[in-house]
Amino acid sequence: MRGFAVKLYTQEGNWDLVGNNIPVFFIQDPIKFPDIIHAVKPEPDRGFPQAQSAHDNFWDFVSLMPESTHMLLWVMSDRAIPRSFRFMEGFGVHTFRLVNKRGAFTFVKFHWKPKLGMQSVLWDEAVKINGADPDFHRRDLWDAIESGDFPEWELCIQRFDDAFADSFGFDVLDPTKLIPEEIVPIEAVGRLVLDRTVDNFFAETEQVAFCTQNIVPGVDFTNDPLLQGRNFSYLDTQIKRLGGPNFTHIPVNAPKCPVATFQQDGHMAMRNPVGRINYEPNSATGDERGPREHPAGFATYPAEEAGVKRRLRPESFADHYSQASLFYRSQLPIEQQHIADSFTFELSKVGNPAIRERMVANLRNVDADLAGAVATALGMPSIPAASTPAVIPDLTLSTSPALSILGNPPASFAGRKLGVLVTDGASAKVVKALVAAAKAERATVEVVAPAIAGATLDDGGILPAQQMVGGGPSVLYDAVAVVVSDEGAARLATLAPAKQFLTDAHNHCKFIAHTPEAAALLAAAGTVDSMDDGYHALTTKATAVKFLAACRDLRWWNRAVNATE
Repeated sequence: MRGFAVKLYTQEGNWDLVGNNIPVFFIQDPIKFPDIIHAVKPEPDRGFPQAQSAHDNFWDFVSLMPESTHMLLWVMSDRAIPRSFRFMEGFGVHTFRLVNKRGAFTFVKFHWKPKLGMQSVLWDEAVKINGADPDFHRRDLWDAIESGDFPEWELCIQRFDDAFADSFGFDVLDPTKLIPEEIVPIEAVGRLVLDRTVDNFFAETEQVAFCTQNIVPGVDFTNDPLLQGRNFSYLDTQIKRLGGPNFTHIPVNAPKCPVATFQQDGHMAMRNPVGRINYEPNSATGDERGPREHPAGFATYPAEEAGVKRRLRPESFADHYSQASLFYRSQLPIEQQHIADSFTFELSKVGNPAIRERMVANLRNVDADLAGAVATALGMPSIPAASTPAVIPDLTLSTSPALSILGNPPASFAGRKLGVLVTDGASAKVVKALVAAAKAERATVEVVAPAIAGATLDDGGILPAQQMVGGGPSVLYDAVAVVVSDEGAARLATLAPAKQFLTDAHNHCKFIAHTPEAAALLAAAGTVDSMDDGYHALTTKATAVKFLAACRDLRWWNRAVNATE
């Protein structure tokens, strides 16, 4: 799971849209926020595992909190391992209100849609990327901005009224639920373009403070209990993290519009007000009189509230499995297999068998095949009986094709990266054709060579390398090409990293192009007998263009399907 928070500097103050790359959350009751955070963090008696959820405490907690099941399906899906931030969708999670000048409102949910489309990596790929370059995501974003290929998202909204809220099968204030785009279509209302990098990472990134309660006129909260809890807690968090109440004086957190207020002083105050008056109203005159309260001020929607105030979960929040099932059934078969594999891996790291059994029992309320696949892969002697749900789930809800990444592929290879493995004596004509074809697709090319100095091509020109074979594995690229000489291929065939370059590319279902001279390396990597339509022979400019056009599909998924048959 990744955060997706945006601070918008408006003419009426700062608006912080603080969300995730997943539209739902683990819990409904904000009082459980410390518990979910504690459960997923390193276990307190040993301080590990770091930065992962594959341990007893996390799965013990979520298996006892059925409301987390929908979020777990997302977290175990491809959505949780994006190719990079540039290909990641964002969500405001909660239901908010938009209020006009007349005081009328509409409910709204916020979405960030990447203009380059969505893309994820495979589990094995993610593990290897983290080992090869722990800064992969940050570097990818930096490189894109610095090269002028500015990452862009559309700000989209789903609008709906009280009548829809009352008719929808789930409570729109429940943060563990979503509204399918097929039911309430999204509307594009703005865009976000990252066209520069920060000047100083600490000042502008480490010190930025996001608070859900930072809104501007026209945006208002709802009674979503988790949102209300976040509104209460985030201010405390930032005061503690940044040293005091004046963290809004830090430039990255300060409004860009004029601010007129008598509020001053306090720990780490960074302004120097002049004069005697520090309160309003006051009877001072002249310059000391200062600003006056606006007669309207910030107007919140005057909602009528009724009923007894009690701390309980409403019945409308009680269905914990129907939308989890909807999400799973909306995925393509390959994506469903990835979800099952992820659950299997995570639960295999859990030492307490009772926790594994309880989690599989919950999954039976989502999908019998999913629960069976996980139980079988874990070696359970039998599939546990389904846990008793608070509400019998509806496993027949219409699927939402918009929830599938692979079902909504991008139209081009734009923004992706081609890794070209070259050696001395390689064809300059083919290299030039690949670079031109990649440029036409708005993709970038990175050269990998046996030495970082690069390679001398068959025309005598030197091709600089950005990576050497041992430091530039194929997991760093969206597609790969092998352009080598006979002698170069023979040499690479003796190098383990070179063979792994091809083996991983094959196993991760990437499109692979190769010149005829690469035969020795293909044989050494063990992929010759497995070559399929995802492999492309490179001989001419036309074959390079054809290869890059094929790369628009991102992966040759038939390879994964055939491997499981």
